[in-house]
Amino acid sequence: MTAEYFTAETFAFLRELEHNNNREWFNANKPRYEAVVREPARALIRAMQPELARFAPNFVADDRKMGGSLMRVYRDVRFGKNKAPYKTNIGIQFRHQQGKDVHAPGFYLHIAPDEVFAAVGMWHPDSTALKGIRQAIDVMPERWCAVRDEATFSQVFTLSGDSLKRAPKGYSIDHSQINDLKRKDFIAIAPLMEELVIGEDITDILMDCFETGAEFANYLCRSINVASH
Repeated sequence: MTAEYFTAETFAFLRELEHNNNREWFNANKPRYEAVVREPARALIRAMQPELARFAPNFVADDRKMGGSLMRVYRDVRFGKNKAPYKTNIGIQFRHQQGKDVHAPGFYLHIAPDEVFAAVGMWHPDSTALKGIRQAIDVMPERWCAVRDEATFSQVFTLSGDSLKRAPKGYSIDHSQINDLKRKDFIAIAPLMEELVIGEDITDILMDCFETGAEFANYLCRSINVASH
């Protein structure tokens, strides 16, 4: 029998957490968190290990409770105005084996009460990585366009993230790819319906998305000089 991962109870918990984002409520409901969020997420991560190895062997599925592919539920409240202690979404990142944090190339699953999506790419890459990606686009724009505009990829994914308001230093505003050179994030997002991630078919759905986005991930890896395949 195929394993079941997330359920309607997962979304019910996340919605309740949105309205009860405090330590007293979370501590009282921590067994529910374990049962309907963390353990299903870890089971999914384990199931993804052999699948990723098939077409993205340099990307890691790590099912540890802390420090692995599942992002921590606790928010860093030190610097932002929002002092709510808990994240109200599930974030799972299968990052490159040479990556140390969420800014590394990766495949990603985001589950929130109002938004579910799969993604591939790099969020807020550091200045060295960002420079490498921009140089790759600048030197061989036709290669970038071939990856970005590949028929299946562009049907499934939409590029997203933050961009500069002006051309980055060293690039002309008239550059043929100036809109992409302005990007501070190189993320491609594939929206998913809530019902698609409930139950046993989620691994197949994710694998279809991630395989479709694999060449985009490979392009970014080559641009920053880490192993792509």
